[in-house]
Amino acid sequence: MSRVLIVEDEDVIRLALRRLLERNDYKVDEAGSVAEAMDKYDLDGYELIISDLRLPGAPGTDLINKTDSPVLIMTSYASLKSAVDSMKKGAIDYIAKPFDHDDMLETVERIIGSNAAEEPRASASSQRQRKQLAAVNGMIGSCKPMQALYENIRRVAPTDTTVLVHGETGTGKELVARAIHSQSKRANKPIVCVNCAAIPETLIESELFGYEKGAFTGANANRIGLIEAADGGTLFLDEIGELPLEAQARLLRFIQEDEIRRIGSVESSKVDVRLICATHRDLKEMAHNGRFREDLYYRIHVLKLELPPLRERGRDILEIAESVLKRRCEEMGKPLMHFSPKAIQAITTYIWPGNIRELENAVERAVILNDGEEIDNELLDIDLELVDISQIRGRRQEPRGRQVGGSERRSENRSRPSNDPAEDLSLEDYFQRFVLEHQDSMSETELAKKLGVSRKCLWERRQRLGIPRKKAARGNG
Repeated sequence: MSRVLIVEDEDVIRLALRRLLERNDYKVDEAGSVAEAMDKYDLDGYELIISDLRLPGAPGTDLINKTDSPVLIMTSYASLKSAVDSMKKGAIDYIAKPFDHDDMLETVERIIGSNAAEEPRASASSQRQRKQLAAVNGMIGSCKPMQALYENIRRVAPTDTTVLVHGETGTGKELVARAIHSQSKRANKPIVCVNCAAIPETLIESELFGYEKGAFTGANANRIGLIEAADGGTLFLDEIGELPLEAQARLLRFIQEDEIRRIGSVESSKVDVRLICATHRDLKEMAHNGRFREDLYYRIHVLKLELPPLRERGRDILEIAESVLKRRCEEMGKPLMHFSPKAIQAITTYIWPGNIRELENAVERAVILNDGEEIDNELLDIDLELVDISQIRGRRQEPRGRQVGGSERRSENRSRPSNDPAEDLSLEDYFQRFVLEHQDSMSETELAKKLGVSRKCLWERRQRLGIPRKKAARGNG
């Protein structure tokens, strides 16, 4: 049973979170401050520490340097700038309050699961070495999936093993291929990159394998193919899932025999080429459906490297954005700019379906349009009103494992009377309670600011949840 420590000074939140985790088979301890947590418990004895950012006496980030256990920071929606800063200090991740139960369970399960599956922690020097090697090849980030990727690149690069890089469009698969090539014994030889989706089906074979003079209409001279051009070096086939079946058959022979035959030729020639392939598709499913050769799939699926999408890279997102911003300012000859708090909030909460490519385009557009030193979220063309508060972390996945039945459990608890107001403090419960408790002492503007939403969003939630707005009291006389 995994052990979790909750450090939270609000009794209602602490009790609700404790019961949520205990119902999902976690052993939970709790404290109201950093000092209490350090006095009462051995911080290194937990698989995860969940701490509020703002605590009496000392902030929750003080726990980060006092333990080897991962620290998950909770923060209000209006304080995401502080959350980003806490992740720079070493927090494993952050989650916004008010949090959704499924979001919290998914986050806890992901962190504990990834830590349990990890190998023993590498030394600080080896981590720095991997990061330096990655930086040389234009790769940025130090989240757990990227650390694992760097380690796999280090191990496979010196070999001639065929590698399959899998990841969503725009995640940087070509950078991975170049990193492997630059760390291999072929680094002083060429790397030839081919986007299989960008070449028409009628030309793909002649482009890859070359042709002899007179092989077809328009073949006025001998021409070597891209495979032959990579002789001694590395061939990177991006989007290999788009390769036509006929070309797949020829490619299979090249992999098996290390030889090619130009179109129109009767003789084959030997080549020495290291093959790296990449795709965003599920090649195994395509092979089962007859849309990709099964024998070719097993030939290229020797070692698979998984490249995580941007939304799952935590603190790396802001690091990448700031690096792109600096580079674009230098390229365009503009003064160095920085992101506003709202822009940082937008960058770290947006889901980025186009991944790094979309992020680069958004930053480049903002640099072009910006005349000052600060870039706001509007220049990034990210509407904060479209970022659902329940997906504030920008990386929510479908519930799985312990999360199954979480929403049903909340519905059941709402339907039965309970004397404990913190039995199931869900997102809407928290919102409703906060508004009811503070609307007499705060204006609508202040309420909206504390909750991190606009006045319009506050009004809409009032209507949906049936919370009438109290009219301001008239003065006497």
